[in-house]
Amino acid sequence: MSHPIIEFAKTPSEHHVQELFEQAKEVQARAYAPYSHFLVGAAILTPSGNIYVGCNVENAAYPVGNCAEASAIAAMIAGGEKEIFALATICDSSDIGTCCGGCRQRVREFAKSDTAIYACGPDGVRAIFTMDQLLPTSFGPDNLVGFVS
Repeated sequence: MSHPIIEFAKTPSEHHVQELFEQAKEVQARAYAPYSHFLVGAAILTPSGNIYVGCNVENAAYPVGNCAEASAIAAMIAGGEKEIFALATICDSSDIGTCCGGCRQRVREFAKSDTAIYACGPDGVRAIFTMDQLLPTSFGPDNLVGFVS
């Protein structure tokens, strides 16, 4: 279901953060992680107000599995959108869980430096980062302006 473009402040409302958390938690339960048993869920909020979710999907040949963030990005692209306004990830670790290095770069492709990224545990948000905090001095599409048409 498509929503009209929402004029957001720099960070999403408490309602949107709660919705991201709930949807990430719901999809986390459907993760396929028979090897690591480390279930991860992710939910992306776009400027249009749509939420796209993804979970990790492991494979016996480890490198061909998908991280939750990559799965959510794929759902967003399949849904016809290309900008991440906010992202929530959830894992059951006792420590704060953040995106892996590869997913930080994947998120960076569609996020701004001040995009809010919420690291959640089973009971809610544990930490809030910006894209720039997770991947400082990053390389992204803007670095290719003038080099690639």
